[in-house]
Amino acid sequence: MEKDKQTLKRTMTSRHIMMMALGGAIGAGLFKGSSTAIDVAGPSVIIAYLIGGIILLFIMQGLAEMAVRNSNARTFRDLVQSVLGNYAAYFLDWIYWKMWVLNIAAEAVVAAIFLQYWLPDCPIWALALGISLLVTVVNLLSVKIFAETEYWLALIKIAVIVIFIILGLLLLFFTFGNHSAVGLSNLTEHGGFFPHGPSGLITAMLVVIYSYGGTEIIGVTLAETKNPEKVVPKAVRSTLTRIVAFYLLPFFIIVSLIPWNQVNSVPESPFVMVFKMVGVPGADHIMNAVILLAIISSMNSGLYGSSRILYTQAMDGRVPKMFSKLSKKKVPVYAILMCTSFLYVGVLISLFAGSQTFTYLMGSLGYTVLFIWLIIGFAHLKSRKNQTEMPSYYVKWFPYTTWFAILSLIAILIGVILTTSIVITCITAAIYLLITAAYVWKGRRHQ
Repeated sequence: MEKDKQTLKRTMTSRHIMMMALGGAIGAGLFKGSSTAIDVAGPSVIIAYLIGGIILLFIMQGLAEMAVRNSNARTFRDLVQSVLGNYAAYFLDWIYWKMWVLNIAAEAVVAAIFLQYWLPDCPIWALALGISLLVTVVNLLSVKIFAETEYWLALIKIAVIVIFIILGLLLLFFTFGNHSAVGLSNLTEHGGFFPHGPSGLITAMLVVIYSYGGTEIIGVTLAETKNPEKVVPKAVRSTLTRIVAFYLLPFFIIVSLIPWNQVNSVPESPFVMVFKMVGVPGADHIMNAVILLAIISSMNSGLYGSSRILYTQAMDGRVPKMFSKLSKKKVPVYAILMCTSFLYVGVLISLFAGSQTFTYLMGSLGYTVLFIWLIIGFAHLKSRKNQTEMPSYYVKWFPYTTWFAILSLIAILIGVILTTSIVITCITAAIYLLITAAYVWKGRRHQ
């Protein structure tokens, strides 16, 4: 009875998981990070997102195959530990947890920046605090309520991105009223398609990888998913096509409609700028509201992912047992509250750093997504050794797709180290060393 009481319920369906992966990936990276990516890469940002989308596809296919083969897995750790060993599983668990808790802190600040569009006199830290409290309450409700909330929030932002794409294409190619078709001249004017050369493209990859990061949250939902061996591959297939479409097309429209060197000169999102161009009364306010909902939705996914990792760590006795305690609604309350505390750390940082908080946190998060994808890639490579029978879902072009993803990620990592602020690189390295030191110390203590 006690064991049953402490088990997560499998109440999440295919539509919940698909929307959650979209919710995790279509957030601040798209709506706020888009300005940064365009600023460093210019129109070539389209190629950066295409490369990132292909890498993501290959990594996610490997993740889906491992999930199908190991239907009893609860999170990434279970998929990786049996293949790469204890250290890789421990490292992945903690950098993934770190990624999400820092991400929700970063996104709380971004949400506050968009709220300031209407409340210019209200400080960022106060707005971030209000949003943090709202997300905490939603996550403390039942998993089904959380999943439904996330589903509808994700659906709203997807609907608006579709409207954005349709309106953007109309502005680009059609003349109506006082508006003349813009065409594609902005792609090659203002310094050409590669205004900053290859280095601009490489620098943008950090934002690109950060933006796509969150899709792999599918790997954390395994314990609360009905029939994961069927649902996960389906969710991977449908989610990836949507993510690539929802990134590539909007970026193509933005850099075609607005000269790339003007995008970062205004505080508002490029999405709001395009809606203003349409000339619909209040369009910029509607878009701002949707972006706000999108970021809250992404925070929702992040708090879910980080709390479930902490819960499974507690179930396995790796962190205090209190984090495995569930409420009557089968929600890991203490794990959620622990992860939520980082939201308020973000609020404190924003008290001093203001709107720059997002830029500082995004750099470290980009590194973390790179390492998470690399570990999943290597785990998939090794998981095929000594396999005589293929599961119902498997990667058909193995090992070429996986090797392409791994080598691309290593190349991006080297490029990012050479082009990113040394402060961000050193802080990230220090966090990774701390996680490694904790693993070594824990191993010695148990000898």
